[in-house]
Amino acid sequence: MKVAVLSDIHGNLPALEAVLREVERERPDLTVFCGDVASGPMPAETIDVLRRLPDARFVRGNADRGLIDEFDGKEKGPMPGPFAGWCARQIDKGQRDFLASFEATVPVDGVEGVGRVLFCHAVPRNDMDVFTAETPDERVRTLMAGVEADLVVCGHTHMQFDRKVDRLRIVNPGSVGMPYGEPGAYWAMLGPGVALRRTGYDREAAARRMRVKGSEDAEQFARENVLKVPTVDQAMEFMRAMEARQMAAEASR
Repeated sequence: MKVAVLSDIHGNLPALEAVLREVERERPDLTVFCGDVASGPMPAETIDVLRRLPDARFVRGNADRGLIDEFDGKEKGPMPGPFAGWCARQIDKGQRDFLASFEATVPVDGVEGVGRVLFCHAVPRNDMDVFTAETPDERVRTLMAGVEADLVVCGHTHMQFDRKVDRLRIVNPGSVGMPYGEPGAYWAMLGPGVALRRTGYDREAAARRMRVKGSEDAEQFARENVLKVPTVDQAMEFMRAMEARQMAAEASR
């Protein structure tokens, strides 16, 4: 079995379209999306493309959850995603319900050269905890406690990595639509083994499509996440701070 993995699209439809063209050439048996699909400059259009895909499964991310809460008029939770209020006004009830149908985790057995895979957004136990390629093994063991898969695939931090802690392999495919480090659309293919991918696309044309939306937030997204992206150092500084806050909160309970 071959599985394509895409995560953290964040409403960047041009990046998604570029990756889907490559995925089609790979002819996977299944495509799994690891959350945060719509909160970004083109939320409704992105959802409509995803709803039409055959052989796809979807994991719920924190930004998907935040967008649903915004649509439903609930109190905002932490990190609802880029300009969630504006995004919620762009989608309809059917699109909202599609997001609500996403699963907390997706288990898949029999991936060629990999074995049992568990797909999640952040970590298997929730959609918010942060860890990166440099997180100490001891911390990762805590976050992965009880996992019986051979491989965990997660998104959330928008940076590709492939690491092993004890017998467990952990892969982050990176972000399709909101990457850190170098511009492009990041994803992964599973079977045989694991291949981390990066797809280029016309970022100037993508930015023009986003600006048509008439949102200052969409304009900012195009400027800061498409034409230019945060550096790895900037991203890691942010992730380390988030990780420290989460660990402090756990220790105080």
